[in-house]
Amino acid sequence: MSTTFRDSSWDRDGVIAGILDPVRIPRMARVRQLFDDTRVDDIPKAIEEQFNRPEIAKTIKQDASIAITAGSRGIANIPVIIREVARNVKRLGGKPFVIPAMGSHGGATAAGQKEMLEGLGVTEEFVGAPIRSTMETVQIGVNADNKPVLIDAYAAASDGIIVVGRVKPHTAFRGEYESGLYKMMAIGLGKQKGAEVCHAEGFGRMAHNVVAFGNTILNNAPILFGLAILENAFDDTAIIEAVAREAIPTREPELLDKARKLMPAIGIQDIDILVVDKIGKNYSGDGMDPNITATYCTPYASGGPVVQRYVVLDLSDETHGNAMGAGMVEIGTKRMFDKIDFDAAYPNALTCTVLIGAKIPVIMKNDKTAIQAAIFTCVDIDKDNPRIVRIANTSHIETIIVSEALADEVAANPGLELLEPFGEVEFDLEGNLNI
Repeated sequence: MSTTFRDSSWDRDGVIAGILDPVRIPRMARVRQLFDDTRVDDIPKAIEEQFNRPEIAKTIKQDASIAITAGSRGIANIPVIIREVARNVKRLGGKPFVIPAMGSHGGATAAGQKEMLEGLGVTEEFVGAPIRSTMETVQIGVNADNKPVLIDAYAAASDGIIVVGRVKPHTAFRGEYESGLYKMMAIGLGKQKGAEVCHAEGFGRMAHNVVAFGNTILNNAPILFGLAILENAFDDTAIIEAVAREAIPTREPELLDKARKLMPAIGIQDIDILVVDKIGKNYSGDGMDPNITATYCTPYASGGPVVQRYVVLDLSDETHGNAMGAGMVEIGTKRMFDKIDFDAAYPNALTCTVLIGAKIPVIMKNDKTAIQAAIFTCVDIDKDNPRIVRIANTSHIETIIVSEALADEVAANPGLELLEPFGEVEFDLEGNLNI
């Protein structure tokens, strides 16, 4: 469970409640979004088939120490995927171990990064391999811009590295390579120090730097191959593909294009208020995926719905107090604020050089006043009938909740299906929703 770091008091004189009490929250209803549900039905079989490909199998040498990267993202089925990678390495004669490859996440400490993996279910007992966590790095060369390239010390000392990573559009920049194998090498393997060097010029240069650092790692580190994971709109594994080391530069852009087509989207594009039940690093490096919400922290990426006010209600347990992304919204809740661990978020924000995501929004006492405040402060809308969309998080938007103002739009959209009649929103005695 998430730790509560403080127990703040809010609206001690009831002034805010007095201002917001007249604001009516509209009736709402659940809506199903219809997406491509392509998925891998048998993950162990799929991974074994990839390892059996001759160009992949030949990379595992007898008794070789093999580092397997595991990131901090909430990748679907990641404990099983890492377990099966380790099992197949052992089957082919290698000696696997797992390394946290997550840049500055986990508070930029070895213990914190191991804890993040364990929180995702990647434990030594489950995956059948040791987890070796360190923040120490080794310089393996310089890139084309004469900048030092650093990677995890354990990985550098291994006989081979298998880069496991999810390929998808990035949340803060656009390029030939975004989130995926190149970024896992350049930033994940780089730990805090390597990630800092890669981020130093900001996201305007990130598309260039991911390639520059990634190419140096491909050329100088013992990379064996990549295991690319693509997910469908239901946050489930859609494709697992082993990519030979020499094929990564050409294959990853093709996989990124596939991933972009598989991504979900909110079927309503003109939104007065978007309510997000939970944000967290397990959903996105930005707490919530801007490709879904349009809460981009830089001007180097775009797309998604037009939203006037954002409301975030809570943090996920898996984010361990890291509230990156809270700064991209106007309104949060006391429940969320009390769980924020600034020591978890700030190293992340400093390393990536983007501070806005770690800022604190306006904090309301509970969910009800947060939503009321959003309605109250919107301009040029029908406040008696606002266009509100509510999502659980950006990894699960197959079901959304919409306000009655959107009823006709839902009915006219073949990709949306109304699941129930519109009804009053119910809050508990503390003014919170059941999330």
